This record gives sequence, structure tokens and C-alpha cells, in this order.
Amino acid sequence: MPSADIALVAVVVSLALIFDFINGFHDTANAVAASISTRALRPRIAVAVAGLMNLLGALMFTGVAQTVGKEIANPFVLKDGLWIIASAMIAGIAWNLATWYYGLPSSSSHALIGSVAGAVLSSHGLDALHWSGFLRIIQWLILSPVLALIFGFAGMTSLLWVVRNVAPSRVTRGFRRVQVLSAAFQAFMHGTNDAQKTMGVITFALISACYLQTAEIPLWVKLAAATSMALGTSVGGWRIIRTVGRGIMKMQPINGFASDLTSSLVLLWATIAKQPVSTTHVIASAVMGVGAAKGVAKVKWGVAGRIVSAWVVTLPVSALLAALVYQILALLIYIPR
Repeated sequence: MPSADIALVAVVVSLALIFDFINGFHDTANAVAASISTRALRPRIAVAVAGLMNLLGALMFTGVAQTVGKEIANPFVLKDGLWIIASAMIAGIAWNLATWYYGLPSSSSHALIGSVAGAVLSSHGLDALHWSGFLRIIQWLILSPVLALIFGFAGMTSLLWVVRNVAPSRVTRGFRRVQVLSAAFQAFMHGTNDAQKTMGVITFALISACYLQTAEIPLWVKLAAATSMALGTSVGGWRIIRTVGRGIMKMQPINGFASDLTSSLVLLWATIAKQPVSTTHVIASAVMGVGAAKGVAKVKWGVAGRIVSAWVVTLPVSALLAALVYQILALLIYIPR
């Protein structure tokens, strides 16, 4: 492979790992907002636990990575796959930084999926997308927060019935302890799904560059993506933590435990099914469901509406950004197709 191509591979892999790092601190709120809000864990300890569990979770599975690497488009036939991934990562990074700055827990998963699809469409048109695989991913992105909302409501309703005759002070102390475990489990599940997506796009790029002959994820890719996300998680996205942990509802330990557990189970289901979903969608929806179980008025629906709006626009906007980036690169640099 020419040195220029090797340099391009290095740049693309670096961009993917930067996206992964930003995804880590952008989505730290997913794993620690509830435990910090209820004082089950101190902020720095919560973020450190989230980083460690994200790392372990990211190393445990590869099914989601393979789905991202081959179900959106075929990297084996796209000669410009490196440029497609480069455009997608630039767009995804830009969108994640913008939403982080404004404290919006938008979906890094939507940004990544949308960016890859947008760059593919910009390069090769509609026929280049694997529509069956792409639409299946979209279905899971839509279905998973709905399930989290329902399970959050049902889980919280069940817990309230179980503790109905227990003194509130005992409920608070007990659930503050067990929420440490539920927060760790949630961080683990976050790693099993979110870091896998970056592994998938790196594998896509390596196949396109003829470094890989199969969609199997190399060990160094697993380690690099897992470490990058864990480091990003350990930095902490405090703006978004405030939105998720305090902005949607007033959180108590029993609420935090219910939202942690129900969202983790939805993420586990998606990971076993090898489907990338939005951890931000799932966890924030679980919080909304838990809040609604205590009373519809307990949820700050204005804040929830802002979050949902960010979800809705993320995929199409990131797709348009990636398409624009690809066209700009194509004007500046010759890209073989």
C-alpha cells in the first residue's frame, strides 16, 4: 500500500478514536447522572467507575461492531471507503461537540449512523446503501427508547408497590446502596453497545483499504476503541449530566435504581441482538418512564421535549453534514471511486 494510503488510514483511525473519546465524555451522563443526582456515588468516583465498566463492556462483545461494519454499506466494494469514514467522523465529531456545548444529550449513535449513511449516499447514491440492514438499524433506534419508557414506567410502578409499607428513610438508604451496582451495570452495558460502533467504522475503513479480508474485529481495534471511550468517559460530560440527572425529574435513589436497571436490560437485549442503539435515547427514556410512574407532573416535559427534538434532528442533520464534508473533500482532493 502506498505511504499516502497508510497515512490516510492513520488519519481515519485517529478521527474514529477521537469520535469515540468524545462519545465517552458526551455520553458519560448515561451511566452516572442518576447515581450522582441521588448521591449514591460522589461525582469523581462515579465517573471513574463508569470509565472502568465502559472499558470492560467494550471488550466483551463484537456483534454490534460487525453490524455497523457491514450492514450500512459494503466496505469490500467501496474504493473510497476511507474517505467515506473520514467524512462521517468529521461530521459526527462536529455534531457531538455542538450538542455537548449546549448540554443536549443527543445521540452519538444517531450521529454516527447518520454520518456514515450520508457520506455513502453523497459518494455513490441510493444503491450503495444496504437498505435492509440500514432500516433494521433505524427500527432498533426507534424501538429501544419506546421499550425503555414502558419498562421504566412498569419497573417503577412495581417498586413503588413493593415498598409501599416501608418507611421512606429506609427505602432511600437501601436503594442508595444498591444503586451503586445498577450504575456499574449500566456503564458496562453502555460499553458493550456504544464502543462497538467505533470498532465497526474502523473495521469498515480497514476493509476498504485492503488491510482486512473479513469483518472480524482485530484485537488492537477492540483495545483502541475500548480505551478511547473509557478515557473519554473518565473525563466526564458535566453539562449533559446536569440535564439528564436533574433536568428531567427530581431524582431519588429508588428512581435512579429503576432507571438504571430497566435501561440496562434494554441495552443488553439490543447487544445480544447485535443491533446498535442509542444509549442516550434508552437511558433518558427510562428516566422519563420512571418519572411518569410517580405522576405525569413529576417529569419536566419541556426539558424532555428539548431532548426528543435533539434526537429527531440528529440523524438527518449529521447525514447532511457528512454529505457536505465528502463533497468538499472531493473538490479539494482526487478521490478514486
